Amino acid sequence: MTHHRHIAHLDMDTFYVSVEVLKNSKLKGMPLIVGGGDRGVVMACSYETRKFQVQSGMSMRMALRLCPEAIVIKGDFENYLKYSRLITEIVNDSAPTFEKASIDEFYLDLTGMDKFSKYDLFINNLRKKIIKESGLPVSYGLASNKLVSKVATNEAKPNGQLEIPFGDEKSFLAPLTVDKIPGIGRETAVLLWQRGVETVRLLSEIPIENLECLLGKNGIELKRRANGIDESPVVPYREQKSISTENTFHNDTTDIEFLHGTLTRMAEAVAFELRKQNRLTGCVTVKIKYSNFDTVTKQKHIDYTSADHILLRVARELFDRLYERRLLIRLVGIRLNDLIPGNYQINLYEDTQEMISLYQAIDSVKNRFGEKFLMRAIGMRAIR
Repeated sequence: MTHHRHIAHLDMDTFYVSVEVLKNSKLKGMPLIVGGGDRGVVMACSYETRKFQVQSGMSMRMALRLCPEAIVIKGDFENYLKYSRLITEIVNDSAPTFEKASIDEFYLDLTGMDKFSKYDLFINNLRKKIIKESGLPVSYGLASNKLVSKVATNEAKPNGQLEIPFGDEKSFLAPLTVDKIPGIGRETAVLLWQRGVETVRLLSEIPIENLECLLGKNGIELKRRANGIDESPVVPYREQKSISTENTFHNDTTDIEFLHGTLTRMAEAVAFELRKQNRLTGCVTVKIKYSNFDTVTKQKHIDYTSADHILLRVARELFDRLYERRLLIRLVGIRLNDLIPGNYQINLYEDTQEMISLYQAIDSVKNRFGEKFLMRAIGMRAIR
């Protein structure tokens, strides 16, 4: 007998907007945008605003042009964290194994819990519990893998549920537009649309050689996804405390240009790792070990971010304040603490759409060719 998995995907609908509505019930049903600044971007928006084609990541200027009557709310990140922790505790108390994919998104592995007819009862009861204790709307998808369960959740929104029986994965995905498949961003979707590939069914029928030629290695994975195939595991949630890196030099040095370049490369590396994990940091620590093995550290708490240019600036500032003795340096290190789930749209809503697009492009290149393929010039000077 062949056994298959039962994976549930939970997502808090318009999480940031919903939290703001809980603070002020008069906002319920209104066209809302969470963000700020004329040159900022949309962090989140209500379904009433989405009717005007407003979406997360869009420039505030464009969003307000599409929906002039929208009410703009400045984000309250501490409040968002409070609700995220509450929901995580509820899931942790109920689910046997779960993965926290973002600040408001979870995968649950329910395989082996009971007969299939009972899985929907369990996840529905959990959904009701979250709604009751948090007051937030929740949608879920139930399927045999993470990919299909996530797509099912998105199709179930707002505040709904959808189950895809084992064996129906491909037929469920087939009529959907290609941009609904996780991993297909705007650029890839446009590339496919230009070639007449609008639905997942058409994508699944393209020979794998053609997709690989068009999209590289990513084409092979998209072929699998279009056919509803995904074996990725639900990674048990563990609260990671920090991300760090350090460099011990072959020869102790006082070369400031070299040290600044090394610090730049290290800061870029930990920031990229942060973004790969969909996390933000609220604290940066820099460490120096002198040639006599004396070790000193200095840290600074910052607004939550995963942006290179912010982390580089803070790391450089801490290093310059820390390096007072002008002795030979044996080692430098950077550690990012106070980690939380999040991404560009959370910490950069005061920055420009161009800045977000730049980071997305940088990460796309690094993911495809390796993080050493693209770095700042000052970092390259530190390579010996």
